[in-house]
Amino acid sequence: MPDIPIVAIVGRPNVGKSTLFNRLVRQRRAITDPTPGVTRDPVSLITVLGDTACSLVDTGGFNSTVRSDLEHTVRERVLEMVRKAHTIVLVFAAGDLTAEDEELIAILRPYQNRIIVAVNKTEGGRLVSEAQNIFKYGFEELYCISAEHGDHIGELITAIEKKLPLLSGTVPEQEKESISIAILGKPNTGKSTLSNFLTNSQASIVSPVPGTTRDIIEGTFYFRNKTFNILDTAGIRRKSKVTENIEYYSVNRAIKTLNEASIVFLMIDSVEGLSEQDKKIASLAHNKGRGVILVLNKWDMMPRIKNAFEAVCDRIHFSFGHMEYAPIIAISASKGEGIEKLLSTALAMYHQLTTKIETARLNRQLERWLAEYPLPIGPQTRFKIRYAVQTSENPIRFRFFVTRPQAVTEQYKAFLRNKIRHDLGFPFIPINIEIRSTRN
Repeated sequence: MPDIPIVAIVGRPNVGKSTLFNRLVRQRRAITDPTPGVTRDPVSLITVLGDTACSLVDTGGFNSTVRSDLEHTVRERVLEMVRKAHTIVLVFAAGDLTAEDEELIAILRPYQNRIIVAVNKTEGGRLVSEAQNIFKYGFEELYCISAEHGDHIGELITAIEKKLPLLSGTVPEQEKESISIAILGKPNTGKSTLSNFLTNSQASIVSPVPGTTRDIIEGTFYFRNKTFNILDTAGIRRKSKVTENIEYYSVNRAIKTLNEASIVFLMIDSVEGLSEQDKKIASLAHNKGRGVILVLNKWDMMPRIKNAFEAVCDRIHFSFGHMEYAPIIAISASKGEGIEKLLSTALAMYHQLTTKIETARLNRQLERWLAEYPLPIGPQTRFKIRYAVQTSENPIRFRFFVTRPQAVTEQYKAFLRNKIRHDLGFPFIPINIEIRSTRN
């Protein structure tokens, strides 16, 4: 199948590019906020406009004045995406054009035949007559729209579709066995560096500035004939340190990736060590039933001391307690060290997350467990386990039917979880147990 054409939305900061992106993909994927420069990394999503599939990309705001390395990188990413795009939606805000608008027009002059001009924030006909001044820059047509209210979006979609090469018109189906991984952790632990290494790209901007990544940056790579979808997320800090609305949205979006991912790479800075925030993130993933791999990044910066890795693992297991099952892998994302072991572990973990145990086999094992650890006998503690079933995969859940659910202690549930983990082949992942009454 031919490559999916790229449609890039470009413009200076705060003209409504992210709002337009969300409107065109019909979901809230890009963070929108009145603060200029919210979008930094290009945010892309395969979607269908009209009847044609394309990769729609929301780019960072184009700045004519660059005051930092980060702003320079954002600007270069915009221009790189312009060069790649089959179609460019150049967005202006209603009103007079700024010097930044005019500079961007000049830079885009070589791509004139790919450009569609959209004047945003013209709801109810606001400033439409003033928008006609844009024709003096050599554009043949423009579309006055309101990304927020949806005015004339259908006309814009039709114009975009006319510029796209004819393809099958459908979004290609992902492989059934694609494995979705969310990279979570505190700021500056190397999440974007790992994401870029895995996807062999520079999709995520890498910067020492904490909070550089704001949107969820998605990418795809292949390992041992399996497709992996990677979600690079914003760094998650303690609530008390989150002072901006944008960061609040970024953190919430990062946490919501737990609903989309099967596995979490929890990035831990080897030099700084484990933090309370790491524990909270791991606990969120555990409660969702996601597989968690504790990734000790920057291991190449640690002193070369005998048994150093074992000592760190012991400290982590002591701190995490109930998550002793989670694998710990040491890597260097910048040098690519330890990556093969990390991905091999992820493959093994995904196999466990998608394993279904036959009910007959489960209940044969249950008989053995009951013989090994007899049920309590006493008027208040007595109960009988009638049978068990597996109720879901990814996350793994089991349901036990018993005569008196209130008599089943947490200690006995932990015993059942450990037996399931060790005897049925789930050593790396959380096990959820539900106790039901046989009367129901």
